[in-house]
Amino acid sequence: MTNLRSGVVAAASVLALTACGSGAGDYDWQAAPDTSKIAEQGAELPTYGLAPDWANYGEVIKAFCAKHNGTCAHKDTDMSSSEEIVKFDAEKDNPVGTASDIGLMWGPIAEAKGVVPAYLPPSASRLKDWQKGRGGWVATFVGAPAFVVNTDKVINPPRSWADLLKPEYKGQVAIKNPTSSGTGQAMVVAAAIANGGSVDDLAPAYDYFRKLTDAGNISAVKMSEETLEKGEAPIQINYDFNGLAQKAALKEKNVNVEVIIPSDGSVWSPSGLMINKYNAGKGDFLKAFLDYVLSDEAQTMFARFGARPIRALNGDLTLSSDAKANWLPESAYASVKEIEITKVNPESIVADWESKVLA
Repeated sequence: MTNLRSGVVAAASVLALTACGSGAGDYDWQAAPDTSKIAEQGAELPTYGLAPDWANYGEVIKAFCAKHNGTCAHKDTDMSSSEEIVKFDAEKDNPVGTASDIGLMWGPIAEAKGVVPAYLPPSASRLKDWQKGRGGWVATFVGAPAFVVNTDKVINPPRSWADLLKPEYKGQVAIKNPTSSGTGQAMVVAAAIANGGSVDDLAPAYDYFRKLTDAGNISAVKMSEETLEKGEAPIQINYDFNGLAQKAALKEKNVNVEVIIPSDGSVWSPSGLMINKYNAGKGDFLKAFLDYVLSDEAQTMFARFGARPIRALNGDLTLSSDAKANWLPESAYASVKEIEITKVNPESIVADWESKVLA
């Protein structure tokens, strides 16, 4: 990880954050959490980018709080990973936010900015080195960028990235903007791998999306469940687990949706949990919660939503068939590769997308 971290430190100047501040006070982040304080510290739980409907986090938080005889008034503000890091730093002298979901590419950057504590929970020993930092963040679950298709509107859905370039899909493909979305950044990495690139070479992805743009296939319509339902953007590139949740929701409205893993390649893209170093007043809660998200119980809750727990990907967790009921068949993931995604600098994706795709 040495070369990665030196590269991330150099990239840190892009957001121009400082790692100093008095918000953390004299709190001992190295000590084990005092579990007697968890209920009180978690009574009010403001988070950033950790929505209750994101991979079942609402149930995960409720279960954790109940274990410690707390209730947790959880209130989330939607943010991108980069915005979360900026926010943690900006309010360091008067911390509000507690924890955030981040695309794992941003974990090393959060660490380099100094907004996460030098604390790793005991459960982090179950993770591979690249799936955790020196402190303050751990991988939680993975998704694979996939095509989510309203098959009432698209009779012949695309099965590969190559298919997506066909003229018949003109104006039909909605994406998340990689300059502000972790989902969009994962999409770029997946397209790069599918087109012969690597974590060190994302150029094939920019070439690909330039072609897709020039072909007029990318829709100007916002990517959402509503535009998927109405057929305004009947093909959307999203994580498989989000697509599966949309499929289930729209089935109740008699709208048919298919989630397709592109046959020419995708990647396992992990999300992670990041805790705020400056919010020492809730430090015991945060340390214990960072440990809890890797427990069998929490990992199974992610699985029931449709996401693949990081420990299951690593072969460290056996799940029941019931827990995997919302997953696609294993055969659908034959083209999906595991990569060390923390070697990718997401800040470079932001810059390169602007200059190589949109310019």
